Amino acid sequence: MTTALLSCAGRPVGRYGYGSGTDGRPYLHPVTTLAGIPVTEERPADHLHHLGVSVAVPDVAGHNFWGGRTFVRGQGPTELDNHGVQRHRGWKLRDPDGFVQELGWQAGGTELLREHRTVAVGELSPTAWVLDLSFSLTNRGTTALSLGSPATNGRPGAGYGGFFWRAPKEAAAPAVFTDTREGEEAVHGAPADWLALAGDGWTLVFAGATEETRRDPWFVRTTEYPGVGSSLAADRRLPVEAGSTVVRRIVTVVADGRLDRDTAAAYVRKVVTA
Repeated sequence: MTTALLSCAGRPVGRYGYGSGTDGRPYLHPVTTLAGIPVTEERPADHLHHLGVSVAVPDVAGHNFWGGRTFVRGQGPTELDNHGVQRHRGWKLRDPDGFVQELGWQAGGTELLREHRTVAVGELSPTAWVLDLSFSLTNRGTTALSLGSPATNGRPGAGYGGFFWRAPKEAAAPAVFTDTREGEEAVHGAPADWLALAGDGWTLVFAGATEETRRDPWFVRTTEYPGVGSSLAADRRLPVEAGSTVVRRIVTVVADGRLDRDTAAAYVRKVVTA
């Protein structure tokens, strides 16, 4: 698969593709602000399977599309030979301001899900741009399957899986807040229309762009490492019947500087109309 290079306001802001030795999925890295500040991290020492911005699920019918160890109930994190891969099946569109891609989620020689992924970028101001990512996962098989997480397999609070953004680890942990809450403990595991992560000279504002996406709780880490995800299976498995499709859309404002709550909310109003 060749890569896709994204640009905004005449500047490169992201590279998309497979890296060497990755855990079987395409991802965006590096992603930068318009001033060139990196806001993603690839294969950090604390979690080698964290890959910039990606769509990853720890449990698809028992197969690991996240990377790393699998959480087994009553046993804990365990190395298993159960990893799946997201295979590139073709570009529907590929331009500097976005792309449309078809992916097959395969494990054990079987395609479990077919994904249609759309990514678009746009300028918001001289210091901010937006990354609009949507994905649809279709069960093209003849039997139902379900999506899970370590939380649904017995690890409380570990409901990650779906859209995930690994940010750079800095000397100080980033600030995190929503329209009504502040701090990792307050925002983790709760739904919110939007959530902001602010580091050293940069801010990311994540917003669910559909009602269904906004109902998904946020998975948030700031102290151990900086990462934000929108959880498909936070506390219960998500069934995907044969022939049915799961659709989610996240828009992310990538801004230079540390935004306050009012400015973050204003950007969200500008980019989310649904």
